[in-house]
Amino acid sequence: MRTNKKQYDKMIKASSPKSNVVKNCTWAFFTGGSICLLGQILTEVYTKLLHFSLGDARQLVSITLVGLSAVLTALGWYNRLARRAGAGTLVPITGFANAVISPAIEFKAEGYVTGVASRMFVIAGPVIVYGTVASVIYGAILYVKARFGI
Repeated sequence: MRTNKKQYDKMIKASSPKSNVVKNCTWAFFTGGSICLLGQILTEVYTKLLHFSLGDARQLVSITLVGLSAVLTALGWYNRLARRAGAGTLVPITGFANAVISPAIEFKAEGYVTGVASRMFVIAGPVIVYGTVASVIYGAILYVKARFGI
């Protein structure tokens, strides 16, 4: 059976599950906001209670959120949360940690070198590459603007 683009689009629309955009956006907003709120609470704890400098506290917050994300990923809880909260779990630091840990856990059975080490950056690798390229382009634009007063 041959189908044209309109028929194909109609078939896809009919078979795709319907999503509640408002509900999904609300979950993403509150989940992402909660992760950021946790980061702010940790900053306050590290600065006020543990008397770290603000710079050190920010580094500790990053380390804590990455570690927490890795542990939750290893326990399988982060993926359950991500299924419900969607993009809200993609707050950069926790989402990146999840993207690195998930393939490492999945391919652990293949060994540490050919499994974990070689597959760890399968998902996160493109993020690193395109993030680096984007930062170089952005830096070049800022340099040109500053140099030539544009």
